[in-house]
Amino acid sequence: MSAPTNDTTSPSGSNPAIELRHAIPDDLEALTNIYNHYVRHSIATFDTTPFNPDARRTWLAHFAIGSPHQLWLAVQGGIILGYASSSQYRPKAAYDTSIETSVYLHPDHLGAGIGHTLYAHLFKRLSVFDLHRAYAGIAQPNPASVALHQSFDFNLVGTFSEAGQKFGGYHNVDWYEKWLSPAA
Repeated sequence: MSAPTNDTTSPSGSNPAIELRHAIPDDLEALTNIYNHYVRHSIATFDTTPFNPDARRTWLAHFAIGSPHQLWLAVQGGIILGYASSSQYRPKAAYDTSIETSVYLHPDHLGAGIGHTLYAHLFKRLSVFDLHRAYAGIAQPNPASVALHQSFDFNLVGTFSEAGQKFGGYHNVDWYEKWLSPAA
């Protein structure tokens, strides 16, 4: 089933409308810059070495509108404000109806509801696929990400204690699950 590649949300105040569209190769530099902010300054990712755009080409190539692995952007005035993605949960056939989701926002656009807008769009687009569960790993503490995921009916299912070491300390990762179809 094909889906439109672009949508526009209503403008808020005097700001231009936010366009929601699927990522293209020309977006790679901006996407990498957003992600590298979190590599350098946050425990939201356990990557510790910034990427260059060429190193992220394989990552970008696995997203497609016609698959359950999608990468949607929020763009305003030609500037990428953030992105939401759904990726393969694990590389084993039995996991094909499970996905892992994430949201990364440009640091200048936090707290404006963009993450919520992106997730709403992503889950709407994913509703046409035979998916059973969505998972999100959230390094702690991250109250904004927890609140976002809970607002989309993700529930805490477990904690990996001290799963990653970054910035001189160990960090727990809470795992959240969203039911996309009823339990069998």
